[in-house]
Amino acid sequence: MSTKEPISRVKIFKNAVIYSVYLLIVWGFYRNLIKLPDEIEEYIVKPIIWLVPLIYFVKQEKGSLASLGITLKNLFPAIYFSLGLGLLFLGEAVLVNYAKYKGFNFSANIGTSPLLPSLVLSFATAISEEVAFRGYIFSRVWKILKNEYIANLSTSVVWVLIHIPIAVFIWKLDLSASIGYLLLTFLFGLGSAFVFARTGNILSSILLHVLWEWPIILFR
Repeated sequence: MSTKEPISRVKIFKNAVIYSVYLLIVWGFYRNLIKLPDEIEEYIVKPIIWLVPLIYFVKQEKGSLASLGITLKNLFPAIYFSLGLGLLFLGEAVLVNYAKYKGFNFSANIGTSPLLPSLVLSFATAISEEVAFRGYIFSRVWKILKNEYIANLSTSVVWVLIHIPIAVFIWKLDLSASIGYLLLTFLFGLGSAFVFARTGNILSSILLHVLWEWPIILFR
């Protein structure tokens, strides 16, 4: 029994690393080379690229949905944690918006998109990305390192790296705007893993992601 445990841990770590590198390469190339409508990307392309390989790795590990945080346990704490931290992100983004436009100018980034479809799209994005990063990568790295904070920092760095292509190739942000966006992205990664570590429920990270994404729209 003692000989099997190290092999299992090595396999889990290798899977997490391989999956992370896969996302960085494949999603980076996709962002650089292809631009489809947001609805097609978030409802179809992203789940295929992000979640299909994830299903393979979880099956290989003989894991369950609960191992990704897909559970009804700690449901209300998950909501409370995400709402509380989400308000901090909202306040931060409002201040950044004010500083950027020398006043409040939310219409510059929200545009004319209907609110409900945009909100549903945000949830679709959050589900794919949070199941992948917090549900799988963070939880596996934490299990191997047995240190929440190192696991959080390391996975949040990867989280930032995977968002560089959208800042550069899609939004075409200048250097200062890119740094500001990536800093907010890093802080969110830390916050998302923090609430997930306390609840074990991926809903906390998904709700926080949606609450973070709308402030990012205001910042952009």
